Amino acid sequence: MDKLKSTFLFLVFFCADMFLFAQDIEIPSDTTVVTNHNVTIKGQKVSYTATTGTQPVWDENGKAIATLFYTYYKRSDAGNAAKRPLVISFNGGPGSASVWMHVAYTGPKVLNIDEEGYPQQPYGVHDNQHSILDVADIVYVNPVNTAYSRTIPSSGEEVKKETFFGINADIKYLASWLNTFVNRHNRWLSPKFLIGESYGGTRVSGLALELQEMQWMYLNGVILVSPADYKFFESDPAISSALNLPYFTAAAWYHKMLPEALQQKDLLEVLPESEDYALNQLMPALAKGGSLSREEKEQVAQKMSYFSGLSEKSIMEHNLNVPTSFFWKDLLKESSGKTIGRLDSRYLGIDKKLAGTSPDYSPELTSWLHSFTPAINYYIREHLKFKTDIKYNMFGNVHPWDRRDNKTREGLRKAMAQNPYLNVLFQSGYYDGATTYFNAKYTMWQLDPSGVLQDRMSFKGYRSGHMMYLRKEDLASANQDLRDFIEKSSPKGKAAKY
Repeated sequence: MDKLKSTFLFLVFFCADMFLFAQDIEIPSDTTVVTNHNVTIKGQKVSYTATTGTQPVWDENGKAIATLFYTYYKRSDAGNAAKRPLVISFNGGPGSASVWMHVAYTGPKVLNIDEEGYPQQPYGVHDNQHSILDVADIVYVNPVNTAYSRTIPSSGEEVKKETFFGINADIKYLASWLNTFVNRHNRWLSPKFLIGESYGGTRVSGLALELQEMQWMYLNGVILVSPADYKFFESDPAISSALNLPYFTAAAWYHKMLPEALQQKDLLEVLPESEDYALNQLMPALAKGGSLSREEKEQVAQKMSYFSGLSEKSIMEHNLNVPTSFFWKDLLKESSGKTIGRLDSRYLGIDKKLAGTSPDYSPELTSWLHSFTPAINYYIREHLKFKTDIKYNMFGNVHPWDRRDNKTREGLRKAMAQNPYLNVLFQSGYYDGATTYFNAKYTMWQLDPSGVLQDRMSFKGYRSGHMMYLRKEDLASANQDLRDFIEKSSPKGKAAKY
């Protein structure tokens, strides 16, 4: 009986102890952790501080309604901050953390992968000898519900989703947050650059004008990495389908599926031929739609087959409007039975069955999550010393996302027109089937129909996919292109006037 009583008392105290010390999982809304580091970049030792933490988003009454997780790298020996560029980095989704460019492109550490970007064990990170930290400080910002960023409910009430989850809402609160960041870190005098990947391209295009008109913060440059342009995605097939053809050509060339006349040439010799046909013949043909004669359709299908590696039969069955999802499924169907990746068509997948109109999964994304997820969780905790029980969201729930009233393309044009210092750089991988390189060129051309601002825009292409920097050769060249762009966008004493 005494033994039973003792056991009972132990359980009571044990449960009480657990109750007293149990805690709700939450992220502190306003905190920082600072660590000191060194890295060798292009043969030069660079000392820097890494500030990682959270900074609140406030409503119009000054009440904290969310907190954003960020990492800020600042070179320690750079001298006058007024002459030191600040690069503000976003990824896309919408709903993606800023992990991708952080630990694979511009930051001082890159994850362990092979030379083409495939996962390797042991997982982890190593020094990035190509980082732009030698020429610019960098802050990686994670919008609400990505990484450790979260909303802050009050009195049991959830924060309204429409405050954050939409093209214009996203731009508005992020611009305000950046104003606070620049104030806190005394960066008002610094030349400023925005870089955004994928949907981040839409985001930073809108932020350029929002920062300028609502925060009175003027930029020196905007960098669009594999940008997503909804204006393109929502256009009729005459535009959207025609502009996909050069990407089909690039992917088919990589997998050696083009006719010998094209396959024997270098990729950069082949693509101009496909681009010319897409703009000057395929686009007008698709614009004619059902008015095309059978003979005309067959002639177009024959040429599309020549530039895509697809059969004339399948192209005719799609009325010349071939979805990219079908291309990923069908290109290698007869040769190897493999599918190809959406974001990077160098990657191969295995479906349950050969039949179908789209792949079962995205082989490139699963490959990337394989290596990125352990690397970023380890790096933040063990290198940057930021520790929390909150889950790091590689992708967070931000849906439904409000796409209405999208004026970001025009916003970037207007920001450039108002600010003579502002330059724009596009970076794209030829094997990206989601936000294709030719789509990026089209966006650049449409951004300024007058042509007056074209000399302040530039395009760089790479022999890889959506995240071109995962390929070792392109990691070096793409970062150097960023260095050159930052240097080019420095006014060097020149006044901002036309």
